[in-house]
Amino acid sequence: MVAIGILLVLLLAASTTDVRRHVIYNWTVYPGILLAFALNALGEGLGYWEVLPPEDLQKFWGVVGLGPSLAGFLLCGLIMVVCYVFFHVGGGDVKLIAMLGAFLGPYQGLEALLWTFVLGAAAGLMTLIWLHGPVRLFRRIVSQVVSILTLRRWTPLAEQERTELQTRLYLAPSALLAVVIVYWDLARLI
Repeated sequence: MVAIGILLVLLLAASTTDVRRHVIYNWTVYPGILLAFALNALGEGLGYWEVLPPEDLQKFWGVVGLGPSLAGFLLCGLIMVVCYVFFHVGGGDVKLIAMLGAFLGPYQGLEALLWTFVLGAAAGLMTLIWLHGPVRLFRRIVSQVVSILTLRRWTPLAEQERTELQTRLYLAPSALLAVVIVYWDLARLI
């Protein structure tokens, strides 16, 4: 629980700066990554000395072990690097999700990453609906689908249309909610 508490505080700080300034600062994520590795190494070390049984380590410290921590960091980080290269996700988002993987390990980290994308996409869609209205957005979608069906090819949007549909995705608040969903297994309630 200690590691998850620290992760939630770091995600709350990143969410605040992401929403207010559209930036996730390195002073939030780099110490968080190092702290995740240190806590997981420390927790693993306590397990070797049999100070606490492994299940108590998992509950109290919230650690997954140094190996899974590194694997989660690499898995989540590499997926986000691909998103950075091909989908223009911000660099701060890459580091934030890699930090999340370092705390949670590969399995929960990947699940949290997927929840982050789902929640971020839902928030982005809600923002588009709020800004442009559901009727106008629906008309654009229908006209694009009709254009594809009649011309049998994708017609690119005009520059103005593309600019209007671009909205900021705040992945830090989405990651905060994702960690809550994954760690307390709230998905089973949905």
